[in-house]
This record gives sequence, structure tokens and C-alpha cells, in this order.
Amino acid sequence: MRSLPPSKRLIFLLSRTQRYDTGWETSMSYRSFKEILGETSLERKCRFLFGLCLLLLITGSFWWYGSRTEDLVFTSTRTTGRHLVDAVMLHHHWKTLEADKKYTTLIETLGQQLQSQPYTWKILRPDAAGDELQGYTSLDSAVLDYFADPDANSGMLPEASAGTAVLSADTAEYREFHTPDNAEYHYYQPIRARTSCLICHEHRGPTNPVGPPGPRLAENELMAVVRVVIPDSATQNAINWNRAILLTTAIVTVFLAMLAAYAIVRYVIVKPLKHLREVSDEVRKGNVAARAEIHTGDEFEDLGTAFNRMLRGLVDSQDELLKVNRDLDTKVDQLAQANMHLYEMNRLKSDFLATMSHELRTPLNSIIGFSDVLGGIAGLEEKQKRYVQNIRSSGRMLLDMINDILDLAKIEAGKMAIRPTEFRLEGVISAQCDMVRPLAERKNIDVDFTVAHEIGPVVQDQGKVQQILANLLSNAVKFTPEGGRIEVRASLERSPSDRSGGMLVMDVEDTGVGIADEEQQVIFEKFRQSRLFRSGEDAMTREFSGTGLGLSIVRELCRLLGGDVSLASELGRGSTFTVWLPSRLSAQHATDPGRSGEAPPRYGESAAAPANAIPSESAAGGVVA
Repeated sequence: MRSLPPSKRLIFLLSRTQRYDTGWETSMSYRSFKEILGETSLERKCRFLFGLCLLLLITGSFWWYGSRTEDLVFTSTRTTGRHLVDAVMLHHHWKTLEADKKYTTLIETLGQQLQSQPYTWKILRPDAAGDELQGYTSLDSAVLDYFADPDANSGMLPEASAGTAVLSADTAEYREFHTPDNAEYHYYQPIRARTSCLICHEHRGPTNPVGPPGPRLAENELMAVVRVVIPDSATQNAINWNRAILLTTAIVTVFLAMLAAYAIVRYVIVKPLKHLREVSDEVRKGNVAARAEIHTGDEFEDLGTAFNRMLRGLVDSQDELLKVNRDLDTKVDQLAQANMHLYEMNRLKSDFLATMSHELRTPLNSIIGFSDVLGGIAGLEEKQKRYVQNIRSSGRMLLDMINDILDLAKIEAGKMAIRPTEFRLEGVISAQCDMVRPLAERKNIDVDFTVAHEIGPVVQDQGKVQQILANLLSNAVKFTPEGGRIEVRASLERSPSDRSGGMLVMDVEDTGVGIADEEQQVIFEKFRQSRLFRSGEDAMTREFSGTGLGLSIVRELCRLLGGDVSLASELGRGSTFTVWLPSRLSAQHATDPGRSGEAPPRYGESAAAPANAIPSESAAGGVVA
């Protein structure tokens, strides 16, 4: 652009500015149109749309009526010109054929006096020469040439740009023109030779030529063209005045229609809607007794009735909801009081169990001690030794139950302390298997264990890990029939993002009686035992003793140590209990034992996993003690 001359550079900048202004004006007009149609009130929309449609309809109808009226005026003028041609021909023939020349002047005077409107006429002959030809205008000559040969000379007539446009043509042979200032109307009609004309006009040229006659005329050959010139200013003034009247009438009609539309829209449409809006505002402010009062006898009255019906329904629903809320508040208060009472009763129960368990352990220890003393007396009979043995075994069983209750009470109260130490898991598993092996051998049950080589020293609460294994193994021995098998497996699971040493996975699998599917979700609850052993047999509580706390303690201890336990079992084919424990107990679990009620996320799962989830694919074990 810098290489352009200064004048061209200025023109270029002006053109760009003009295009920008045009685009901005288009955008502004579109915004205004959108605001009128889409972002304004209903009353304004109705007025605008109704006025626009009415303006278009009235403008179109009045324009059509005006154009038809003007066509009638032009047709009337054309008809007048045609009649004047007939009068001119009659006048010309009368004047020419009159034998007595003294009447020639009289005929001229009479013709001028009988004219109803001012006009001039002239007969144009195609064979004119000399002064007569010089008196013809260029339009006269063009029209003569056209009528002489219409096909060859149609392009020689003046165009619209010359100011003398050809208005129209119909089946009659004529041409008409208006001057550029619309002051005169020129009508041209050809006179062609007919059979009756050939009587007098046998040859071309004048009727009585001075010299030799011209060539013979043929039928339908052009003899002359009559030009009639009528003043057109009065007609044009009348047309303009008619246009002004039509335009004024259209404007007044549109204005009156807009006033009528404004009144109709405002008082018939907008007023009921405004009343409904006022009623809705009153209801929103809290006046639920407000109602719509519309008595128009039309759809708006139906709308008001439906609106009132909706308000009554809302009020009834609100009253019902308030009543339900009051009842709900009362029930919530009752439930809160019941929860507080249950909490207090549960606390008293825990205190009672802890106190009674502690108080019962002293006499039980004395009973067990004295039974051991009695069992050491050599002079007892076999029957007496059997009684002493029953006393010792019953006391130890009762002591184990009391210990379980005391441990569970401590866990629930959050007073169970965690003492992490470093130890070898293989030694703990081996010791627990050795402890239950004598009982297993009495029932001819094989006990075996396998520990993965990658498990090194672990940091956990050794005593609680032993208690977990002892409870699971004792349950497996208790509910595995003779000739069965118990296997303990330990492995280590690691995650690429885990830096705590991984998770210990211990499976205790037996070939015992198994647990039904409908009971696998409840056996970990406190004081819950399986009621189904096998179809047709007695309940297990009648065949096997136990308090139903063993698995509950196992689950609580696992969660206390940062792990969890799950079960997979099939009735009649055995069970597998799977325990997850962190291989290295974190400092948070060691210092915050009160979180035992929450199940930590398992290895490889997110923290959002359910706390008490027991997956069906996990391994699990025998029946509850």
C-alpha cells in the first residue's frame, strides 16, 4: 500500500472505511430488529407486527388499485386517440371530396368548433418530399419507417432512455408516446389501403397528381400515418393528485388501524395478562389468598380459572407438606431421643460386660487352679478324675468366652492398644498350626501351611495376628469333619506406587461344612451364628458350642491393624477366609486404635471402597465358633 500514490491511497482508505461503516450499520439494524421482535413486551410485539403487516397489505392493495386506475386512464386516452383518428379521417375526406370550394373554410371552422378537447393532428405520408418532409420530426420519420416495415425497423423507434418510451401495444396497430416532461401524448395510427380505398387511391401520392401518377397501391399497403397530439399535463396532474389521495388514505388508514390495534392489544390481551402477573407477584410475596378476577367470557377467563385452580392446589399441597414436616420433626425428635437412649444403653452394656468379665475372671482362675490341684492328687478314682477334668475344661471354655467378650468390649470402647513389633510371619503361622494340630489329629485332619519366600520380617502386633490365626484355625478344626484338610497360605501383594512394603494376604482354607450364601454377610456380626448346617440336620448351635464372637473379633482386629477379612464358601464343600494386613504397620494405626470400626481400603483399591465389603471372589474359612 505504501507504493501507491497518495491519491489512490486515500481512495483505498475511504473504501475500507465505507465497508466498515456499512457492516456496522447492518449489525446495528439486526440488533435493533432482534430487540424489537425477541426482547420486548408482548404489547410492543403485537403493535409492531400488526402495523407492519397492515402497512404492507394496505400499501400493496392501494398500489394495485392506483396502477389499475392509471391503466384505465391510459386506456381511455388511447381510445380517445383512436376515435380522434376516425374523426380526422372523416374531416379530411369531407374537406377533400367537397366539390364546392367555398365550403372548405366553413368545414375547417366547423371542425374546430366541434372539438370537445384541444388536440392537433397531422397526416404523415411515407412518400412526402421537400418542405413536407422537412416538417416531420425525427419521431415522425421513425414511426413512418416502422409502420412501413415493422420487422426491419423495430429497433429505430426511440428507447426509454431518450425520454419518449413506447408504453404499450395491443392487437390494434398503433404506437403511443409521452414527451419527457409528460406534457403531450402522441398517438400514431397507420392508414392502410383497403378495397374501398383503391377506388380513389389507385396510385401512390396525391389523389390528383400534377405529373405522371405513381406506382399502383396494393391492398394493405401503407398509405399514411395519422398523428394526434393531445395535451397530457392535466391527465398527469390528475394521476399525481390521485396518487397523493391514495397515499394519504393509506397513511390515515394505517394510523387508525394502529390505534385500534393498540386499544385491542392493550385492553383485550395485555390487561388480563398483566392482572395475572400482578396476582402471581402477590402470591410470591406470601399472599396465598390472592386470586385472579377475569370476567371476559373468553379464553382469558378460562386461563384465570385454571390459574386459580393451580393456586388452590399449591396451597393445599403446601398445607399438606407443612403437616408432613411437623410430623417428621416429631418423629425425628423421637428418633433422636431413642438413639440417645440406645447409645446410653449400649455404653452401660459395654461397661457391664467389661466389669463383669473382669470380675468373673478371678473366681474362674481360682476354679481352674483348684481343678489343677485336684487333678494332681494320686488317690482319685477314675470317675473323680473325669469330674475334675470336666471342671477344668468347662472353666477354661468359660474363661475363653469371657476373654472374647472383654476383648470385644475394649475394641468397641477404643481402648485396645496396638503394640507393633518386628517378627517373622512364618514362625507365627507355624506356632498356631502346632497349637491346633493335637485337636486336628484327634479328628484325623491334616493341617499344613505355606509361606511365600518374598515375605521378610513384618512390623505388626504379633499378639493380635496370633489371635486372628488362632480364631480362624480353631473354627476350621471345629467345623471340619474327620478326614478333612486345613491349609494356611501366606503371600505378599505389592503395588508399583506402594512404598510401605505391600500387603500380607493370609488364606485359611478348610474342607468343612461350608456356609450358605444367605448367611455369608451376617456371620461377621456380633453374637451371630449360622443356623444352617446341612439340609435335614440339626442347627449347629445344638451340635457345636460357641458365642458367635470369634469372627466378629477377627474382623475388628483386622480393621484395627489396618486390614480387612473376607469369606468365600460353598455349602458342603468348605470355606476360605482371607485376611489382608499391611506388612509394616504405619505410625497412624499404632497411635489411633479408635478407628477399628472403619474398614481401610484393600490393597490396590481406592480409599472410597466400602468399609465392610466382602467380595465373593476372596478366600474365606469355616463356620463361626
